[in-house]
Amino acid sequence: MARVILQRSRKKRVEKGHPWIFKNEIERLEGEVKPGDLVEVVDHRNRYLATGYYNPASQITVRIVSYTPLETMDKAFFVRRFQECLKHRERFVKEDAYRFVYGEADFLPGLIVDKFGDVLVVQLLTLGMDRCREQIVEALSEVMHPVGIYERSDVGVREMEGLEQVKGSIFGQPPRHVIVSENGLKIEVDIEQGQKTGYFFDQRENRASIKPLMTGWGGRSGISLQELPTEDGGVRLAPVNRNGKEVTFPYWDGATVLECFSHTGSFTLHACKYGAKKVTCLDISEHAIESAKRNVELNGFTDRVEFVVADAFDYLRSQVKGLEERARRAAQDAKVDTSVPLTAGGGRTWDVVILDPPAFAKTKAAVKGAVRGYKDINLHGMKLVNEGGYLVTASCSYHMRPDLFLETILEAAEDAGKVLRLVEWRAAGKDHPQILGVDEGHYLKFAIFEVRSKHAL
Repeated sequence: MARVILQRSRKKRVEKGHPWIFKNEIERLEGEVKPGDLVEVVDHRNRYLATGYYNPASQITVRIVSYTPLETMDKAFFVRRFQECLKHRERFVKEDAYRFVYGEADFLPGLIVDKFGDVLVVQLLTLGMDRCREQIVEALSEVMHPVGIYERSDVGVREMEGLEQVKGSIFGQPPRHVIVSENGLKIEVDIEQGQKTGYFFDQRENRASIKPLMTGWGGRSGISLQELPTEDGGVRLAPVNRNGKEVTFPYWDGATVLECFSHTGSFTLHACKYGAKKVTCLDISEHAIESAKRNVELNGFTDRVEFVVADAFDYLRSQVKGLEERARRAAQDAKVDTSVPLTAGGGRTWDVVILDPPAFAKTKAAVKGAVRGYKDINLHGMKLVNEGGYLVTASCSYHMRPDLFLETILEAAEDAGKVLRLVEWRAAGKDHPQILGVDEGHYLKFAIFEVRSKHAL
């Protein structure tokens, strides 16, 4: 087997478990090797460190797959790895859908596998994994017994490996739409046209964490639980409004919620499940909104959800402009002609605003622009949160480091005249494990803030 000899002056990342070796860390290559073949990795003293697959066309020239000598990535190798993946997921995820293989974190760099019931969706992101597609399919079939496997390798990162983007069925007859469960909810996933593999499992636990935010709001509407007489002379607790009338709407204590960048409406579904009174579900994609509508109908939440197809940035700004115009009118004297409609429109507020945008910074060079984007949506989002309500915000951009993300939100709060209290800080779920020392795996930031106005304190 050919050997890659690393430079003496390199940082010892491999020894700490990092699975990537960059081109500029390599001193020389000994032996003949074809792109995608396995190579042994040794230090400048010829001490064995690991085995990985080689691609000179990529800046990440070697990706480690084993820290003991390995001759080939055959079916047996993948069966062993997949059995380990299954053991981990069965321990931590008690549902029929999850990320089954998470690339580097499962010691299979360049391979993503998502499980949707008895259907698997696969992404082969690197040359080394692409060359093993037959062995991967055979091993998945043996370990997971799927009815079908669908490939979604239609991602730009393959081009950096010298590969074309491809998609299509590679085993069995996978249906386009699959219904799975998450936190007790039914979710329909479009594995052919949905984003990436069709669904984002990394926010599973985060979506469940909004439960405490969804109730406890009835008092703002003047509704309280009071004792009312029963026909048999007893008493019962019932919600009563300011006029002394009993409230029959079952979600009288629920929050009003705005979910932006909704995709399949996953946060909307959880908000309704946990008792939200009314949810506004927004996405710029009509396909995404249609998917969200089907999921809302599937769970019986139609009467509590309104759908908006719009750019989230524009929508948030228009609501803030309307809010500011209303405030200016309220501050003027009684001569204001209130019959004249607001020029800005909008002006709505919510108890909980949820922002789960796509990655704004896919490269280090894009960070500056991403900061502006995150500040913009969080600034306008928190302005639309009712006093004492909550801003739920996330970033899936690896290059937007946690300290920078929090600093950006803090600057937005300063400009908005808000004081934020951090009540929850989370990362990706348990089916997205992270190897210590591999910072690239720490991409997801998720936070829940209570929003207070300075003038109200």
